Amino acid sequence: MKILSAIQNNAHGIAFKGGAAAVVVALISVNWSDTCLAQEVAGDVAGAQVLTRGPVHEAFAGIVTFNPVPGVVVQKAPPEAIEEIPPGERPEGNNISWIPGYWAWDDERSDYLWVSGTWRALPPGRQWMAGYWGGTTQGYQWTSGYWADAAVQETTYLPAPPPTVEEGPSTKAPSSDYGWTPGNWMWRQERYAWSPGYWAQGRSDWDWMPAHYVWTPRGYIYVDGYWDYTVRRRGTLFAPVYFDGDVYSRHGYNYSPSIALDLAMFAEHLFVRPNYNHYYFGDYYAPRYNQDGYYAAYAYQSNRRGYDPIYSHQCWEHRDDKGWDQLKQANYRYRSEHENARPPHTWSDMRKIDANSADSKKNGMMVAAPIDQMAKRKDGPVRFQAVAKEDRDMIVQRGKDMRISSSERRTLEAKGDGPPTIQKPGEAAVITRVRLPKSPIVAKSVSQFGKGQAPPAAQRSPRTKESVDPKSETGGRTPKGDRPDRPTKGEEGPPQSKPERGVKKTPEKANEQQPPAQPKSLEPPKHVEKQSPPDNNPPQPGRSTKGEERQPQPVPERRVKEAPEKAQEQLPKARERTVEPPKHVEKQLPAAPERRVKPAPEPEHKQPERRAPEVAPQREPRSNAKEKPPAKPEEVEQPGKKEHKKDS
Repeated sequence: MKILSAIQNNAHGIAFKGGAAAVVVALISVNWSDTCLAQEVAGDVAGAQVLTRGPVHEAFAGIVTFNPVPGVVVQKAPPEAIEEIPPGERPEGNNISWIPGYWAWDDERSDYLWVSGTWRALPPGRQWMAGYWGGTTQGYQWTSGYWADAAVQETTYLPAPPPTVEEGPSTKAPSSDYGWTPGNWMWRQERYAWSPGYWAQGRSDWDWMPAHYVWTPRGYIYVDGYWDYTVRRRGTLFAPVYFDGDVYSRHGYNYSPSIALDLAMFAEHLFVRPNYNHYYFGDYYAPRYNQDGYYAAYAYQSNRRGYDPIYSHQCWEHRDDKGWDQLKQANYRYRSEHENARPPHTWSDMRKIDANSADSKKNGMMVAAPIDQMAKRKDGPVRFQAVAKEDRDMIVQRGKDMRISSSERRTLEAKGDGPPTIQKPGEAAVITRVRLPKSPIVAKSVSQFGKGQAPPAAQRSPRTKESVDPKSETGGRTPKGDRPDRPTKGEEGPPQSKPERGVKKTPEKANEQQPPAQPKSLEPPKHVEKQSPPDNNPPQPGRSTKGEERQPQPVPERRVKEAPEKAQEQLPKARERTVEPPKHVEKQLPAAPERRVKPAPEPEHKQPERRAPEVAPQREPRSNAKEKPPAKPEEVEQPGKKEHKKDS
């Protein structure tokens, strides 16, 4: 009877391997009969406790941290990986793979717990690069896994990216169907350039995972953006387990998870812990957890620490539900203040709760269930199928290959003196490109998916902004460097105010305007003022250059190169010796008397008295040109017209 119980519960929890079948049967019947019965009744086994809270498998769901940090370091060495046997049921589909579990550090227990493996619908065109524990001088450090592009053969290790300048949307969304994709730094031409965020149209069955960086001991890896399945389509996530040391250390020990998380309740109790680069689910509502770096999804995203793709998709799904986000925040505050509204911590405690009670349904306490019960549900979101024996053997072998691939990655990334650095501005960093072993967990390419199954076209980010200085920019929206012609707040810029009516422009503005002014804007000149070079002629008291009409032809170079002060001193002599062709004669036309601006007196230079001569204007020197009495506006001639008639 004991042997029969052990065989029946193989898919629920524990089985053993040995050199002969008789030895296995003997071990089960003598030492572990009570354990198997306990597994059948409660889901727990002696020396192992199934948890209904803890870290989420990285391959099932990953977070985006804007400023990635090195992995957590602990003093205790991790145990050898458990040989995991997948359950006898799996979700339907030809893109489903079993991804083995791994050890994660539990700082509350100061010990390791086992993150159970997961049935995963593989993101199209990606391959899973498993994380690992590596030895350092300080202890043992975790390096996270990531979904790499399956078409890329090499991995590039880059210097640490600058602090992010992402602060969310700076423009209004085109419509409610669009969601915000954050910006990020990109390595371009031996330096980092900022790629700003943008609005992109959401999809009901797909989550967009934006581009981000993953820390490794050898450098930072850039992971480009990709489409992933929504949570309800990703597969099956199993509860983590805490083992006593004398259980998993036994030779030939293996484990098969049997308690799966309810994905309908999964996102209701989801937290983000960026220092551990993991999602956490379950009860982390107590205020002390916030101090330890556990953030509710809405708080993590609103404080610009990073990007939560699951929460972002939830916001998009409820984009037309007014007050949905406020309700999420209210539920979090209520659970943080009322302990009885939080889900239990273990599977054994959850079994004691009445699943049909009003409080249980209201607070979403039933977060897990046995996998065999889920498979029997007719109205469940996921359909299951049995795992054939030959498939299970192949999956076990693939798990071993996954551990080999992870070990080879650890060896390659342990080489070198750490991430490359840029010592001086403008100095090129020595980056490293390494060909990593191909992962045994590889999805089909996007082109291999049929119509209705392939993901949407990848989002295209805007062009990078070279004007952003990675060392000077530490915050702000899409960087101010995107608009170099506009002064930022607190900076000085060119005057933007318009000149008042009837007030002359400064000489600098007059010199900048090359087209000739219209006759109605002319001022009566008091003397002939020599043109000076642009930007070198400061405004003189009582002077104006706006009253001088100029032809489109440029002033002769000899006169332009004169310094303003020297031109002032030699003004009378210039009138005697300057002989220009008639086409350069500038007609001085007075404007209406009411627009005259009285010049300030100049004691250092007395202007000669002007008298209108009785003779016709002379063609040779400009200084002898006749000044006509003020004419009516309709009789004012255009500059240069009269001289043109004389030439003819």
